Amino acid sequence: MARRHRRSFSPEFKAEAVRLCKLGDRNIAKVAKDLDLAENGLREWVKRAAIDAGQGPPGALTTAEREELTRLRAQVKRLEMEREILKKAAAFFAKESR
Repeated sequence: MARRHRRSFSPEFKAEAVRLCKLGDRNIAKVAKDLDLAENGLREWVKRAAIDAGQGPPGALTTAEREELTRLRAQVKRLEMEREILKKAAAFFAKESR
């Protein structure tokens, strides 16, 4: 079975697909087949929508929280690199001033 290339979908399309799953007249597998989606991807969208609506398991991160966590991790990485550069610069200049 050939792998498909990675597609991207608008938030509106995802919301509509999730809405179709929640109507109850078709299961996730049927909706995925009708919309030509991977079943696991659609299941993840449904799960993510439930978490964002506050119906997920305790401690689950919402989409906004996940985006913030990603942003903060990148910021921490950058700040750690800057700190290392400053430590090396301070050591360099301390040697030269002797």
